Amino acid sequence: MKNNPAVAEGMNRMPKAVFSRTLDKASWSNTMLVKGDLAAEVRKMKTESGPDMVILGSGSIVSQLAQEGLIDEYQIALSPVVLGRGNTMFEGVDKKLSLKLTKSRTFGNGSVFLCYEPAT
Repeated sequence: MKNNPAVAEGMNRMPKAVFSRTLDKASWSNTMLVKGDLAAEVRKMKTESGPDMVILGSGSIVSQLAQEGLIDEYQIALSPVVLGRGNTMFEGVDKKLSLKLTKSRTFGNGSVFLCYEPAT
């Protein structure tokens, strides 16, 4: 974030929740550490007022919340690179999730931004 202080400032101001089984404290400003049941805590958070929640950097949280029907929109940035190994974003999801494409954007470098919502 040193290369983009405006982004860092915005991230520092935003309220954040860190879900962890191992951390004892969260030192990032405006951060709440949550150690309880993930789905129950997110259900509670969704009833409270405030900005929309975003999941950054955790495929396991995505898969757990997807199974519980707690994700309202999936925003996926697809980069045209094959790594050849790794976990999928939906690792552990044991039921079919039907999604509806709501918007997409293709970039000159071949990357694609996709937005989906659960199909009802």
